[in-house]
Amino acid sequence: MELELIELGQDEFAFRRVEDGKVIAEITWTELADVMVVEHTFVDPSLRGQGVAKKLLDRAADYAREKSYKMEAVCSYVVTAFERYKDYDDIKI
Repeated sequence: MELELIELGQDEFAFRRVEDGKVIAEITWTELADVMVVEHTFVDPSLRGQGVAKKLLDRAADYAREKSYKMEAVCSYVVTAFERYKDYDDIKI
């Protein structure tokens, strides 16, 4: 799944997938110094149950690693994923 990095303004960013002018998947965060505060994950109902939210989180985690950032989970999906998977232990705070 191709995800585009979008600058939303005021240190807010997203990885987003748009099809036919409609956002079908996104993960958003605010950058505070070297911390990404992940606030929201959205997956269109037609894509749910296909691992799309995990793909969004994986892409955001890769971005954090590229930038030497840490991630703070505020979004309920990310909180749960941080508890469930050890993949993010190196970047979560």
